Amino acid sequence: MEKENVEQKNEEVVNQEVSLESQDNNQISIADDVVSVIAGVAVSEVAGVAEMAGGFAGGISEVLSGKKKISKGIKVEVGQKETKIDVNIIVEYGTRIPDIAFEIQNRVKKAVENMTGLKVIEVNVHVQGVKTQALEEQQQSKED
Repeated sequence: MEKENVEQKNEEVVNQEVSLESQDNNQISIADDVVSVIAGVAVSEVAGVAEMAGGFAGGISEVLSGKKKISKGIKVEVGQKETKIDVNIIVEYGTRIPDIAFEIQNRVKKAVENMTGLKVIEVNVHVQGVKTQALEEQQQSKED
């Protein structure tokens, strides 16, 4: 019940922002990085996602900085009132991929729309790999 009230209040705030924008010709712009962080947090909450799959450059910057980037593996295109999101993931072995993908789409869409007021027109999930126990042990032995 409390969650519904919070969501309703968030929706009211978003609606107020949109109406202010149209009445006073004010603009609210949201950076791509903001949307990608929101989406990254939503994806990280989904069970069965082993990790985000980033490109080669993202992996190098992560190693050099020593920090994991929460928006790794997420590509965002933000327009005036809508956005498209691509999510690249690696799933845990034994999980049902369609269920994970559907859950990611729902969570990302809900989180981005509630927090930004943007309409999410696409959430594309790209499964880049499967993480197995043997692969995980092999990576740990290389690190040691």
